[in-house]
Amino acid sequence: MKSPIPNPQSLPPGSTIGILGGGQLGRMLAMAAARLGYHAHIFTPEQDSPAAEVARACTVADYSDAAALARFAQSVDVITLEFENVPVAALAAIKNVPVRPGGGVLSVCQHRVREKEFVQAQGIATAPFAAVGSMQELQAAMKKIGLPAILKTAQFGYDGKGQWKIEREANAPPLHAGQEYILEGMVDFTMEISVIAARGIGGEIACFPAVQNVHRNHILHQTIVPAPITPALAKEAEHIARVLAEALQVEGLLAVEMFLAKDGRILVNEMAPRAHNSGHWTLDGCATSQFEQQIRTICGLPLGQPDMLFPCTMTNLIGDEVNAWETHLRNPRARLHLYGKKEARPGRKMGHVTVLSGSN
Repeated sequence: MKSPIPNPQSLPPGSTIGILGGGQLGRMLAMAAARLGYHAHIFTPEQDSPAAEVARACTVADYSDAAALARFAQSVDVITLEFENVPVAALAAIKNVPVRPGGGVLSVCQHRVREKEFVQAQGIATAPFAAVGSMQELQAAMKKIGLPAILKTAQFGYDGKGQWKIEREANAPPLHAGQEYILEGMVDFTMEISVIAARGIGGEIACFPAVQNVHRNHILHQTIVPAPITPALAKEAEHIARVLAEALQVEGLLAVEMFLAKDGRILVNEMAPRAHNSGHWTLDGCATSQFEQQIRTICGLPLGQPDMLFPCTMTNLIGDEVNAWETHLRNPRARLHLYGKKEARPGRKMGHVTVLSGSN
């Protein structure tokens, strides 16, 4: 049998991967890159970031610093994202080095109105929504969509930040002038599920299994693998992720969060063009982790197998929950991952633990 022909766009080991963002996702990306023989250079506004601890180099500068971005770009061979709240203008300022995924993907996924409009344009259902920019528009949206509903900032919200549940018109929050919002109708759902799709630079796509996500105080608490749904629903969820990854022309990962409504429909909630908290289980329960898969996609390497090796449950360690680290280490089925953050604050993700339930 002839050996596979190398991808002419592939980056060989020894190349340097630039990562925009210095949090725990960047940390785990840098570790995956190192295992494959790559170097990581982090760009982050934060001093002493979790990712910088495990990377070969780190630039500490604001995303608006064009000169720092230019120096960063000259030192790397490809650039990827740790999270979607990097300003699109920062990507536009980067020249002569590929950024995967690109600014077009980021522009859609970091703006909740554009995101939902894009999803619906592919013939995929979402919760009812309306763009809001003033109290007058909010009042009209509440009448159109009905209450209760969720008001969210259109950009830069995560883990429950920038969200307000509106039960009655009288308790609608004041809006900030110039701020864009979205009002989303409440979905009567049985569970939240997600699928992470990987799309290579040649267009090949591989999806990780559908998983169930359980939230606590608007922050992901647990991911249950596989999701306790029928094979037909799992296949439909994977198809949705594939369609969206292809339509966006993603080079990298696309995490798609979905609601399984009580009437049996699957509704897309949000997308993230990066490794995702609901995919952390893949570090221990999958043939290829989501972090290795992101490195493979952006470097033009063959995609790894996304097959589940073990059913498992991933639990986030939030705030002081990290203090139970020794208890988790005593569990022979547990795999502990700590992010190197120096201060445990309420609502802060300090690490996670994945418990493997047995052989598949």
